[in-house]
Amino acid sequence: MAYRVKEIYYTLQGEGLHTGRPAIFCRFSGCNLACEFCDTDFKGTDGPGGGVFKNPEKLAVAVANMFPGPGAHPFLAFVVCTGGEPALQIDEALVAAFHNHGLEVGIETNGTLPLPGGIDWVAVSPKAGTELVVRSGDELKLVFPQEGAEPERFEHLNFKYFFLQPMSGADVKANTQKAVEYCLANPRWRLSLQTHKLLGIP
Repeated sequence: MAYRVKEIYYTLQGEGLHTGRPAIFCRFSGCNLACEFCDTDFKGTDGPGGGVFKNPEKLAVAVANMFPGPGAHPFLAFVVCTGGEPALQIDEALVAAFHNHGLEVGIETNGTLPLPGGIDWVAVSPKAGTELVVRSGDELKLVFPQEGAEPERFEHLNFKYFFLQPMSGADVKANTQKAVEYCLANPRWRLSLQTHKLLGIP
């Protein structure tokens, strides 16, 4: 299977529980949803490090080579498979290839498609008007507020951590205040800020 990748880059994870952790982002091209608030370019394969990778090994090598001293610290290197929607392309062969190169594998998904086995960290970001297939994982990160995707709709799901992330855009300040107030009133939820935007890094 060939994998279409928009970009591969090394940075700090900006959101959720792993905020501040050095990570390689592997952004797959394409998505099965059209969200009006999406802030990512996931079309094509023309980004830094992007391209069409003909097999899992070639993509795993390209990702592992982004980490300083690949192989020196097995599973210290963290790859975040994102998009677009990475579940359209990621499979067990690719997860195994990442593991073979000493990479811990995380995924950021909208949760509407099944995931292959072996992924080490599953972060689901639900979108209004969709049906979740992935109903358990490590963190649920909800862009807030979304009409039709209120936090209470997801609290029964089997996730270890629940995050509210203020919707970006013109109303981000007001949305952040609403998220703060909701978390204070409902302490199961934690606040997730897009710190990479605050820092001006990818």
